[in-house]
Amino acid sequence: MEFLETLYNEIVGFFNFGGLIEIIQTDNYKALLTQDGIGKALGPLIPVLLLVEIIRALFYRRLTFTQYKISFFTYVFNRFISRFISIGMVGLCIAFFEPYAIFKTEFTWYWFIYGYVVWEFAHFIYHFLGHKVRLFWCLHSTHHAPEYMNLSVTYTHFFLEAPYADIIRTTICILLGVNPPLLFLIMFIDGTWGAFIHIGENIMVDARLGFLNKIILTPSHHRVHHAKNPLYMDTNFCNLLNIWDKAFGTLQDEKHEEAIEYGITRPMKSGDFLDAYFGEITLLLKDVYQAPTLKDKVLYIFMPPGWHHSGNHKTATIVKKEYFDSVRG
Repeated sequence: MEFLETLYNEIVGFFNFGGLIEIIQTDNYKALLTQDGIGKALGPLIPVLLLVEIIRALFYRRLTFTQYKISFFTYVFNRFISRFISIGMVGLCIAFFEPYAIFKTEFTWYWFIYGYVVWEFAHFIYHFLGHKVRLFWCLHSTHHAPEYMNLSVTYTHFFLEAPYADIIRTTICILLGVNPPLLFLIMFIDGTWGAFIHIGENIMVDARLGFLNKIILTPSHHRVHHAKNPLYMDTNFCNLLNIWDKAFGTLQDEKHEEAIEYGITRPMKSGDFLDAYFGEITLLLKDVYQAPTLKDKVLYIFMPPGWHHSGNHKTATIVKKEYFDSVRG
């Protein structure tokens, strides 16, 4: 019975039905007019869409376990770890940095716009560093390891990525005056959209979303971000607003003539959870161990993925340059 109860709690927890069930059981539908109530109502959205995505794949006989294997084992592994490790980085950063904010915002529509622009800047910084600093790439690469795109990928993260991401994003937002209630609202909206943009072709074949593709970052843009094609590498770092990708020249639309190849560029065992989760860390440790000097050991940690002490670099910047040089040819 204890096993069945645990299994039931895990299923309810995964689908985020708990809050919605509470509203129904207490007959407190007025809660749906509050931010907390809206969050509880929308909580099951992405898990249910994931279930629909899997059912559609089964119906059209396009489902293979490989497509969900890495995501499934990553989710289970992270759930196991989370029973022993709980790091509230958002709370810590708010408590430590709020006294040093350059000014204070209020919970108004115009400060919401300001806060969202600041949040996207903070997200851009964290995400950019996740691709350009090898130590951070070791944490972020798990998310890029799947060779398919579907909603399960939103659950595919190394367990230490969220704490370091929250340190960067929360600190920047708090120091630039985004007050905590406003920040939590923005995080909820951005988190929901950030999950949705992983939607797979089993539900949405063309994910450009029409005219919205020119205004915001759509699932199509995020599919590009997950591609290992040289044309698409290290692009579309924002989540919803595309302003900072435009500002820093990293915005890239999906090209009809350039089919997306998902995954990471190094040779990898297809569908292997351990390789996806620990592979980049293992390779970094190996490079640091074999580096001839202390300086090289440090550089391996902080230089971009693909940097090599011999000068034979294969960073994304160099690979993209070689690609565009060949195209201009």
